[in-house]
This record gives sequence, C-alpha cells and structure tokens, in this order.
Amino acid sequence: MWSDPVADMLTRIRNSARNKAKHVMIPRSNLKCAIAQVLKDEGFIEGFDEIDDGVQGKIRVALKYGPRGEIVLNELKRESKGGRRLFVGVDEIPQVLNGLGIAILSTSRGVLSDRKCREQRVGGELLCTVY
Repeated sequence: MWSDPVADMLTRIRNSARNKAKHVMIPRSNLKCAIAQVLKDEGFIEGFDEIDDGVQGKIRVALKYGPRGEIVLNELKRESKGGRRLFVGVDEIPQVLNGLGIAILSTSRGVLSDRKCREQRVGGELLCTVY
C-alpha cells in the first residue's frame, strides 16, 4: 500500500524518462488522470491512455523527448506531502524557472497549471512542480 500515490506516479514517470522508455504504466485514479492531462496540455508528455483492466485500471503515459533524444522532463518534484500539505493563494503561486516550468495545483475548479490558476484567479493545494 502506498502512502502517497501522486508521489509514486511522479517517481515512475521520472525513472522511466531517465531510462529512455517510450511508455510507463501507472495505476489509475481520477487525480492522476487530471495531472497527466495537465502535463499533456503543457507539452511535457506526448499523451496518455486509460486502460480498463477490470479492477482499478491503468494509465499508459507516452513520454516525450527532444529531437536528439534529450529528456523533456528534467525535474518532477512533489511539493505538498502527506505530513505537510502546502496551500497557496493566487498571489503566492510559485513561478517555476521564471515561467519555463509549471506548478500543478489542485483547486476548487479541478487540477490546473499555474498559468490557468493565475488566469482564473484561484489558488489551492500545490501538488508538484515540473521543469
């Protein structure tokens, strides 16, 4: 049993990217699908598919690499953890690498990137940062 499924997802993606894998399989949940959708919308992964296996389901994430095979996902860092939840207001949302990276937040309007949170003027729980 995992104590933090989101950290497990980020670790699986990070390890697969370092091993130059094309795909990675992750146990499915609605939160993980929402995080994968944000990563896809922001251009950090090629895409993802939801696979029904009759139990919980799986997510197959297609990883993205540069034209010469360089890793697009340099760092995935879990910010809010089980023992320390990190909530930020709209004015406190961090700007990752001066806008080159993204922060993913869980808000009252769903899981959003930092750019969309600023547009919609909404804060929430800072899940992770990506660059």
